[in-house]
Amino acid sequence: MDMGLKGRVAAVAASSAGLGRATAHALAAEGARVALCSRDAGRVRAAAEEIARSTGAETLPITADVSRAEDAQRFVAEAAARWGRLDVLVTNAGGPPPGTFAELGDDAWERAVELNLLSTTRLIREALPHMRANGWGRIVNITSTSVKAPIPGLLLSNAVRAAVVGMAKTLATEVAAENILVNNVCPGRLDTDRVRSLDEDRARRAGISPEEARHENEAQIPLGRYGEPRELANLVVFLASEPASYITGTTIQVDGGALRNLL
Repeated sequence: MDMGLKGRVAAVAASSAGLGRATAHALAAEGARVALCSRDAGRVRAAAEEIARSTGAETLPITADVSRAEDAQRFVAEAAARWGRLDVLVTNAGGPPPGTFAELGDDAWERAVELNLLSTTRLIREALPHMRANGWGRIVNITSTSVKAPIPGLLLSNAVRAAVVGMAKTLATEVAAENILVNNVCPGRLDTDRVRSLDEDRARRAGISPEEARHENEAQIPLGRYGEPRELANLVVFLASEPASYITGTTIQVDGGALRNLL
């Protein structure tokens, strides 16, 4: 299937590693020109160079912390300025720390809102004028399965990521007539540094090893394993593509069948 992404310009946030990097690589492999960002200049430069070498695509590394308003705005602006357009935006950021209601104060809540909700809204706000100028756009937000079924011990993620979905669903209706599509993808337990860190936290709380924590989690997944970042990236590429032209306002999980909900 031709994804219609050759020559398109994509900006993928938090993309020096994990889900963001896998997504940037997958878009580049389809012929898109891809801007990547990370707080770590060395890591994002290395990621961009490796993706360019392996796919032949043009890449642009940008040092930016998307939880900071000026950095989120600058990331999108520099990507669009480099190639004169922006077609695809993938919002992404690290997850907030685990914790229960009793453990989390105002500072933690405010940081989580900045990291996951405001970073998303700011990136989208900066990207929309470019997409409107093109009469074509794809926005894909990387969230979490917590938006469909709250995850014990991840109160901040459960609350703030759900707000992202509420915003995105409303926005999808507002911009649909302009041929701009807005969707959310929900990674389950994919093999990333974030998930390994959560396994370690759960292991400490339960008095078990991280390996035992992972084994217990895998036993709850019908496919019997953690997913690979590329398996989420494949869905993002489709939602960013031309063939996905009648899909907007959706929230789709990639979790090996772990969620038992109907929708």
